[in-house]
Amino acid sequence: MTFALEGPLLEGALVRLEPLDQRHAADLAAAAEEDRGSYRFTRVPVRAGIEEYIETRLALAATGKLAPYAQVERASGRAVGVTAYCAPRLSPSGDGLRAVEVGYTWLAASAQGTGVNTESKYLLFRHAFENWDLPRLDLETDARNSRSRAAIEAVGARFEGVLRQWAPSWVEGEEGRLRDSALYSVIAAEWPDCRARLEQRLAAGRAKSSRAARGRLS
Repeated sequence: MTFALEGPLLEGALVRLEPLDQRHAADLAAAAEEDRGSYRFTRVPVRAGIEEYIETRLALAATGKLAPYAQVERASGRAVGVTAYCAPRLSPSGDGLRAVEVGYTWLAASAQGTGVNTESKYLLFRHAFENWDLPRLDLETDARNSRSRAAIEAVGARFEGVLRQWAPSWVEGEEGRLRDSALYSVIAAEWPDCRARLEQRLAAGRAKSSRAARGRLS
């Protein structure tokens, strides 16, 4: 049986990862139009292009090359960004994965730094390693994107190097140019430690939120 890259619904305390659909368009259009200052190295659609953006990803999903998600903030019920499994590498028999990448991630400015990104990565990593028995998970970003690189390192991925002239640049004004990409990975043997690290970060975030809430009530 050939492996199919399909992302199921994944639920956490802060975020629910729902398979991307046009029903998310209105929320994502609003999310994309928040402060766009952090999007320099990331491809984020503008409001007018959100439906086409979703259709493009659904078309890729139909080929088995992408499993796109809307990141739905549980507190508000709003879709505040997207993420995906992508670039699957199948075993020679075609019935399992050798590796998959987590990418195409962006979040509304208001959702950044809230723990949504950390929990999304936790849910995606956990499903990949524990349900697909994945040997390796990849992440990559523009080598110049220090913010993204710091976030990837914070979730426990290991830096492997810079691939020169590796992927299309998403920086405005660099259309048609290739960027250098920083490559990171987590392998199966590292997942238990990575999982513990992510769970500790999530617990610390919940404790901080609880203290802040008590402070507002006092």
